[in-house]
Amino acid sequence: MAPPPWKVTNGQRGLPTASVSICPSIRVLAESGEAPQFAGMQDPVVHNLRLIAALGLERPHLIGHSMGGWMAAEMAAVAGERFDRLVLNAPAGLNHPDHPGADLAAIGPEALPGYLAYDVDVALRYFPGGSDCPPLENFLALREKEGRALGNILKVHGMGHPNLGRWLSRIPNETLIVWGDKDRMLPASQASIWAERILAARTLIIADAGHFAMQEEPQATVAIGDFLAG
Repeated sequence: MAPPPWKVTNGQRGLPTASVSICPSIRVLAESGEAPQFAGMQDPVVHNLRLIAALGLERPHLIGHSMGGWMAAEMAAVAGERFDRLVLNAPAGLNHPDHPGADLAAIGPEALPGYLAYDVDVALRYFPGGSDCPPLENFLALREKEGRALGNILKVHGMGHPNLGRWLSRIPNETLIVWGDKDRMLPASQASIWAERILAARTLIIADAGHFAMQEEPQATVAIGDFLAG
């Protein structure tokens, strides 16, 4: 039996001590089960909206990073009334021609940590030999599985959706856009575009941080917690 596709933690630093954080894996990624029928981002969006209903959550905060930020933005655009506040940390999905993201196909494995963190040692913790990396066999199996899943999600419109920029104006939630100013995966220059198109958005730019801004700068997590405590 596959493990449940979420983790629950209490009292994380920067969040109210009574809070509960539910961290679902994107279906077909990480330790969740296979779902070869998924095609495009809309399938995991619908799946996670169903998950929230099944858990009986009433207006939880919604936080997403990178592809998870893209997913969270689409969830808020179609069902924003079901959530309280929204945090988008270096979200993918916009595909703005003037602010292009990195070409994933052109990044070799040895170069990838440098695209994820300005302080490369932070990213290396999640790669073989790092303190937060699973055993090599598990790491390679997860990356192979992610490759198949990403192929299914990205084969429709690539790393984004051509209409996402128009949909952002439907997001009713108070929103915090977080970005590391040294992000090589998705440029921080996109932050102002997201903030302009989401009606109740503000921006937090983290100095000397890359795509893993929250891991590189603990104060980013504290600032997010302050925003959610509102």
